[in-house]
Amino acid sequence: MSGPRPTPRRPRRWLQRFLPLGLLVTALVGAPLMIFSREGMPRLEAVEQELDTVEHENEELRREIEMLRARVARLRDDPAAVEQLARDELGLIRQSEVVFQFPE
Repeated sequence: MSGPRPTPRRPRRWLQRFLPLGLLVTALVGAPLMIFSREGMPRLEAVEQELDTVEHENEELRREIEMLRARVARLRDDPAAVEQLARDELGLIRQSEVVFQFPE
């Protein structure tokens, strides 16, 4: 009781021909639209420029942090630096010093 064997279904010929062509057309039309849209290349360039700005600011902040760390280290270790800071920023003088003030 063996009957006719079912033949495997072949994809339709038109699908084999037009599917790759349709994908190609979609890619050729869609890629430029996505690249040049408002969210494409102009947005990428704006984000890259913002990244450059932020990286520059970060570098400046790193330099400032290093400078402040060096100042803190000097203030911890050097009594002359503490004295200079007290004189410059707080206007302090030693007890043995006399201050002369002249009108400007």
